[in-house]
Amino acid sequence: MNQLISPMTGTVVSVEAEEGAEVRAGDALVVLEAMKMEHLVEAECDGVVRKIVVAPGETVAEGALLIVVEPAEATGERREQAAELDLGLIRDDLAAVRRRHETGLDAARGEAVARRHAQGRRTARENIADLCASFTEYGALAIAAQRRRRPVEELIEKTPADGLVCGIGEIDGAQAVVLSYDYTVLAGTQGYQNHRKTDRMLELAERRGLPVVLFAEGGGGRPGDTDTTSVSGLDVTTFHSMGRLSGRVPLVGIASGRCFAGNAALLGCCDVVIATPEANIGMGGPAMIEGGGLGAFRPEDIGPVPVQAANGVIDLAVPDEAAAVEAARRYLAHLRPAEPVAPADQRVLRQLVPENRMRVYDVREVVANLADGGDVLELRAGFGKGIVTALARIEGLPVGVIANDPAHLGGAIDRDGADKAARFLQLCDAHGLPIVSLCDTPGFMVGPEAEETATVRHFSRLFVTGANLSVPMITIVLRKAYGLGAQAMAGGSFKAPLATVAWPTGEIGGMGLEGAVRLGFRKELEAAEDPDALFREMVDLAYEHGKAVNAAAAFELDDVIDPADTRHWITTTLRDAPPREPRRRFIDTW
Repeated sequence: MNQLISPMTGTVVSVEAEEGAEVRAGDALVVLEAMKMEHLVEAECDGVVRKIVVAPGETVAEGALLIVVEPAEATGERREQAAELDLGLIRDDLAAVRRRHETGLDAARGEAVARRHAQGRRTARENIADLCASFTEYGALAIAAQRRRRPVEELIEKTPADGLVCGIGEIDGAQAVVLSYDYTVLAGTQGYQNHRKTDRMLELAERRGLPVVLFAEGGGGRPGDTDTTSVSGLDVTTFHSMGRLSGRVPLVGIASGRCFAGNAALLGCCDVVIATPEANIGMGGPAMIEGGGLGAFRPEDIGPVPVQAANGVIDLAVPDEAAAVEAARRYLAHLRPAEPVAPADQRVLRQLVPENRMRVYDVREVVANLADGGDVLELRAGFGKGIVTALARIEGLPVGVIANDPAHLGGAIDRDGADKAARFLQLCDAHGLPIVSLCDTPGFMVGPEAEETATVRHFSRLFVTGANLSVPMITIVLRKAYGLGAQAMAGGSFKAPLATVAWPTGEIGGMGLEGAVRLGFRKELEAAEDPDALFREMVDLAYEHGKAVNAAAAFELDDVIDPADTRHWITTTLRDAPPREPRRRFIDTW
């Protein structure tokens, strides 16, 4: 006989078998309660129950006899009853959780989704589904902290996820933290649980080193939450947490629709800001502006895309949300190495800079022809137009490219161009991207008007940033390289990059040729019978003296190269060059 004994001291809740009943090994025969938990005592072998010693309600000691089972082989009928677990069974508890999750999905929110689609917009979940191959959501069952003023059932229905869909997504094979404010829920405002969810995700991004993609549409702080002891909410850690991530992980912000106050503050912390045409971005929305006594404005009058693209807030202006998602994906991809893609025939580079040194050309063609497959992602194209800043790959190596644009101010560096370049260098440094600098500048903008823009401080940012780069740089002089502006394009000195080379069209000097002649030969020009002719002659002589080949002969340049060999110089110089430590800890938002 097999004796079933009590494994612990407890109370018999129930006896699950009768004397004479056939049982199988693993069948629960007695249920015991101990420490407010129920424990199953199971049959140890197939057999027949011959004696039941205990009854419900009795207290038994550890080791006490409960049931006696006579071992025997179970009958065929009994074996059929001992079926496998039904793996398709949905128990009531799981069904209830599923229904709760489904309440927050787009399929259950037809009216809100229809309003969104009527505006030509996508829902938060549709954008995330487009961005991510897979998505694991955090905090899906959260609701607004408004139980004191609204029924829970209403909050479950009307405030799913407390207006923030967030989690870990897979983007092109790599994981990222993805957060999207849901404008269909309380206008995408930042509530109590909403902030807690954001803080949780940002903490995970820092702990795991994951990029962050933020869909930032929303109206900022929410005053209607009641289930807190908060007075001001100024102890919220969200903005501190987002700021700490700068330079540690890639941060991508997408603005589509209204993005005001706290939502805009988080957006502004991002490495890149992507915006669709209907976006409005501002540190205060209409209610805040009017409440401050500053007048009444429509939302669409506050920070529209043309304004924010021109002033540098927006890095990438795109036609719609689908394009915004693709831009976010491209940005993250450009930070990673990839399989090399064949570039254009590099001999085309020999023809892109005109022999006429006064003739404008398109420097973006140079960048595109250097890049693998012509794939270039230009940032802040609408701001600081004298400088091109872009991400590209060369032989699969991700690089950051800065280039002077001779089509704007002749390539001179103004305040906005300096700020744009300095901030881009910081971004490249933070994410480990080597830098390719294409120099064609007559120098910094000067004069009374320029000085009214505080150029001394703004221009010096380039020297401070360049001198503290941890990533390697190569500078390629395409044509003009004059004065402090040219040195700034080389990290502060032509000896600062790992290589400084020039194309045959290169010309260098301590300052612009015309200015140098007028300054250095003022007396001669004043005494000349034909000062204009003498001036032109002296400029020509200065140009001959400053040709790249002469500068290379004096070893102020490492070489003058065939433009078709530029990619080879870049990869030879930059590939496998170890970074200098420490790398920048954050990226200046400006």
